[in-house]
Amino acid sequence: MVSVTTVRMSPDLSIAKVYLSIFGGKDNDEVFENVHSSSKFIRHQLSQIVKNQLRKTPELHFYRDDSLDYAEKIEELLK
Repeated sequence: MVSVTTVRMSPDLSIAKVYLSIFGGKDNDEVFENVHSSSKFIRHQLSQIVKNQLRKTPELHFYRDDSLDYAEKIEELLK
């Protein structure tokens, strides 16, 4: 399962940094690569949704957000 945790926009709205958490599997690297390689398709789908609200659809830059995994490891260590 892939979840968007944070989106940070550049001041001119031309770039969106999308942070993803990937759960439930050993092939997290493969899932992230699939999302990354599909960025043009995802951007096109996004443009169809926001076409009347934004002049230009931002470039999507995907990053892994492993903060939940890190918090889970810390919690396990504290038990």
